[in-house]
Amino acid sequence: MTDLESFRAGTRAWLEANCPAEMRTPMRSEDDACWGGRNFQFQSEAQERWMRIMGEKGWTVPDWPAAYGGGGLSPAETKILKEEMAAIGARNPLSSFGISMLGPALLKYGTEEQKKRFLPEIARGEIRWCQGYSEPGAGSDLAGLQTKCEDMGDHWLVNGQKVWTSYADKADWIFCLVRTSTESKHGGISFLLFDMESEGVSTKPILLISGYSPFCETFFDNVKVPKNQIVGEVNRGWDVAKYLLGHEREMISGMGLGSGSSRTLAQSLGEIDDPVLAADVALFDVDAIAFAAMSEHFIDQLKAGEAHPAMPSMMKYAGTELNKKRHELIMAAGGSDALEWDSERSRGGKAAREWLRTKANSIEGGTSEVQLGIVAKHILRLPGA
Repeated sequence: MTDLESFRAGTRAWLEANCPAEMRTPMRSEDDACWGGRNFQFQSEAQERWMRIMGEKGWTVPDWPAAYGGGGLSPAETKILKEEMAAIGARNPLSSFGISMLGPALLKYGTEEQKKRFLPEIARGEIRWCQGYSEPGAGSDLAGLQTKCEDMGDHWLVNGQKVWTSYADKADWIFCLVRTSTESKHGGISFLLFDMESEGVSTKPILLISGYSPFCETFFDNVKVPKNQIVGEVNRGWDVAKYLLGHEREMISGMGLGSGSSRTLAQSLGEIDDPVLAADVALFDVDAIAFAAMSEHFIDQLKAGEAHPAMPSMMKYAGTELNKKRHELIMAAGGSDALEWDSERSRGGKAAREWLRTKANSIEGGTSEVQLGIVAKHILRLPGA
């Protein structure tokens, strides 16, 4: 038996012994996701236990170094772990912007002190993060941000506003782009971390057409931040921001894979009487399988440092369109029943609300138009792009 075969057998046995039965059922909605953090309310004892034991083993972030709370697994071992979790239908034990976005940035740009302070807490689900990037006047032109950060000698002083801050009203900390200099548009930006319970921080939810509100406006009024909470160099935060955006777009592209279930859309919907709709669903499933293969290849390249810098934009756009198409087909297959909004039978309008929520996919993490422009310029090298 090879080392990888032995690892697979051991992983399979450990998951079988430790993954609660309740955590082997499909998630009913995004409310079933486990976000962790100091204020998170677990839906069940099983959900909390699954996060805790996976965090203790380092398998919430299996490919992070063990010194920072990770599992220290190789890329091949990490892939085996994901395959074995999928084989038993195990849910993701922890959803976290700390894992998908901030963690990789800290591993690359953070000081040793910052890594040891924040990464183990992220891995164990003890801290929940939100992202302070977009502003009312700086969306697609993110480098135009104006949130002011002044050097007060023994601390930073932050004043300004962010918008579309996902789950800011539930987050413990924020990783935030601030302007520390006006001498250069890109060169005057810094990457700052601070506690959302700091005096002067406030949030206001933004209601979406789906009736749900993951997004917020976030306001900073004379917020004092310790000097050692800048990641990377002062006025060089744009380097950190760009690196993090690549990981954010990788995360968003994952929506194209759906809930992670091995079932095709055709299997999920069951028998479809309309032959045209059935053909559309079958074509979608072919595209979804192709996207899954492309996604796996992309992640391997990304982890090896071999991915083209513009590939996250390509994957983000493709995943966005695939997810939107999935929910359009679900709505079409549901007919008039799918339009129900509040009934118990429709589980509170699950199909309609999730379909409406996908409209934001083409905006968050960089608009589809911006992503297509990046692909045209840097991958296709089209003239005038």
